[in-house]
Amino acid sequence: MAVVLDLSSPRPRHPEKAHRPDQPILRKPDWIRVKAPVSLGYLDTQRIVRENGLHTVCEEAGCPNIGECWEKKHATFMIMGDTCTRACAFCNVKTGLPGALDAAEPEHVAEATAKLGLAHVVVTSVDRDDLDDGGAAHFAAVIRAIRARCPNTTIEVLTPDFLRKDGAAETVVAARPDVFNHNLETVPSKYLTVRPGARYFASIRLLQRVKELDPPMFTKSGIMVGLGEERNEVLQIMDDLRAAGVDFLTVGQYLQPSRKHHPVVRFVPPDEFKALEAVAYAKGFSMVSASPLTRSSHHAGEDFARLKARRAPR
Repeated sequence: MAVVLDLSSPRPRHPEKAHRPDQPILRKPDWIRVKAPVSLGYLDTQRIVRENGLHTVCEEAGCPNIGECWEKKHATFMIMGDTCTRACAFCNVKTGLPGALDAAEPEHVAEATAKLGLAHVVVTSVDRDDLDDGGAAHFAAVIRAIRARCPNTTIEVLTPDFLRKDGAAETVVAARPDVFNHNLETVPSKYLTVRPGARYFASIRLLQRVKELDPPMFTKSGIMVGLGEERNEVLQIMDDLRAAGVDFLTVGQYLQPSRKHHPVVRFVPPDEFKALEAVAYAKGFSMVSASPLTRSSHHAGEDFARLKARRAPR
């Protein structure tokens, strides 16, 4: 019996979402507007990323700030491939079975960091549930390579949750990044529909564990709003993060990548972000970034400088 395979059509980016009903896409309000990425700085950043065979979350996640950041030669490197083992309802990163790790990737990231002249670099990754350590050792190798090539560059990691990966947090913390970031993404009541592969309290525990291992290390977390959460739930997240010792909170508007993704329930106006920022500072966060276009790595270098200044003895 012959088996015919149709290879003419590319594999869908999100096969797990292909049969979901289309969701409505709300028209963006005037305060959600960005310039098209067309500058020479953008093109130069793109060239350096391509020459080193790297992926960026800026492109893979469809970040609205890519034009602004790449014009300034700021890019967030996404390591361990472009394919994620999770299938979060909000995320535009490709889903599937990832390939093997690239042993040369740490050096390539370090080389790109040097060529871009980055004073502060952000390194994130896809989820790699297929790896015994969730990719923790690879994160550590990237940190060490950047330190060796660019000793004056500060390093921020945005890690997955390392769910059920014993010792992963210890491995990354031992490599001494300047900032350890892990995003909660949304409120606990939305995890089943928005972030089904994760567990809220496991994420909280990861951030708490980092502080136990290295109390001076800056920790950071972020959430999206506009997914149908209630304000009191957002305030509870703030309390949970402060109880875990988290220093820096980011809050941004969720933007729907496609009709197959979770719908935007509401566009939160700028004045509500300002109110959330004020509450977060009152709860004890050292640094808060809250606005419709806030993303974890947006203005990360400038925010880190302010964070250090606020901790410095007076």
